[in-house]
Amino acid sequence: MGRAKGLYKRGRIWWIAYAGPVGRIIRESSGKTNSRDAEVLLVQRKKEVQEGKDPSAEKVVGNHTFKELAEHYKKWGDGRQRGFVTKKYHIEHLTGVFGNVPLKSFTTMLVEEWQTREMVLRKPATVNRRLATLKHMFTKAVEWVWTTEESLKRVRRVKLLAENNRRLRYLSPVESQALLDVCTKYASYDLSHLRPIVTTAINTGMRKEEILSLEWDRHIDLRNGLICLDKTKNGERREISINQTVIGALRGIVRRIGSPYVFVDQQGRRYKDVKRSFTTACSKAEWERCSSCNYERGKGQGVTPGACPQCGSEMKRLKGIKDFHFHDLRHTFASQLVMAGVDITTVKELLGHKTLTMTLRYAHLSPKHKAQAVDLLDRVMTGKATSQLLHSHKEKEAMLNA
Repeated sequence: MGRAKGLYKRGRIWWIAYAGPVGRIIRESSGKTNSRDAEVLLVQRKKEVQEGKDPSAEKVVGNHTFKELAEHYKKWGDGRQRGFVTKKYHIEHLTGVFGNVPLKSFTTMLVEEWQTREMVLRKPATVNRRLATLKHMFTKAVEWVWTTEESLKRVRRVKLLAENNRRLRYLSPVESQALLDVCTKYASYDLSHLRPIVTTAINTGMRKEEILSLEWDRHIDLRNGLICLDKTKNGERREISINQTVIGALRGIVRRIGSPYVFVDQQGRRYKDVKRSFTTACSKAEWERCSSCNYERGKGQGVTPGACPQCGSEMKRLKGIKDFHFHDLRHTFASQLVMAGVDITTVKELLGHKTLTMTLRYAHLSPKHKAQAVDLLDRVMTGKATSQLLHSHKEKEAMLNA
């Protein structure tokens, strides 16, 4: 009688091979030296697959808890991802919720019940970041053979919440200059350290941590007009072209001996954050705006702003940039580029986005590219631009009505 299909020998031990639930071939040692015993195990495994079970689940070592996974995941993630510092906060939260729960006990319902509680307390974006962290932790757990594919599938079935990412706060050129003007030294406090930092943010679109962690020898290349980031949020290297404004701002910084960082305090220590001083600067910024035509200009020297040079209406003096965060300087960079006519693909590359999805939020600021597209079609089809056709149509109507 011939040997059953799916049986083969390695040394003295018989191994079995069979198709798993998703069609992938699973190879397993029977631990037997007798082919008949191995064949019995093979028949048993095939029967389990037909019943919808995953025989490979039995190969998982131990009964690991979520707390054990969290500790191992933190050790793995340190130094691998630039945003892992923030992710650690999500891991701590998840550990507090699921700490002693065995990984194999995770169900879709368990995770959805947690998600429902979180929705009441936190914004959808925060809940989604934590859920994404949980899903990636289970992905690694499967790779480390700490849990089964089935456990991962149950966690992945939980859907992300809808987010409202419509907030797009950015400064006009006049507002940007007003902010830079107050970044100076005052009698009671000093905001002068902010000026090169804000200048860099407005002119490069770099994130706050990318700016504050810049090092002279490692990242700055003034000769070629480049800032080279070896680690970014998405983990990829990025070269940023800098204009003369940024080059001038960087050359004006006194380099501290003994500190590799570009932006440091009087003791040569790098700035960890500039939230307080940035908030102060925003509150002190002043400029003038016309309430009728929205014409803007910097703060004048007079007691009152006077009349608008465009429409003659009274100008108003404004003080304080409201609802504005440091990250909005990145939006300012992108928005001003789009409004100046720079194409979306170039803006995507300058921002360091992996896909166009994030960059497209700025597309509505440039309606001209749509007009240019249909105008191009008119040129191809009729030999005239849309503007010429509209003008000709109006002339024809005037002649008919005369």
